[in-house]
Amino acid sequence: MARPQMLKLPEVLDEIGMSRAAFYRMRARGQAPRLRKLPNGQIRVSRADLDAWWGQCDESAA
Repeated sequence: MARPQMLKLPEVLDEIGMSRAAFYRMRARGQAPRLRKLPNGQIRVSRADLDAWWGQCDESAA
């Protein structure tokens, strides 16, 4: 099954195992994946941005 290219914020939070509040604290520090706001106001994270963010987490943990 193909993974969606744009993820809703609850899907991202579930995947990374983080609360919304913790995610927004990370975002305020510039440490979260890039959010994209759609014209209808909904928030999405691209799969590519999330995968790149995961890669950066692995590098900083090493």
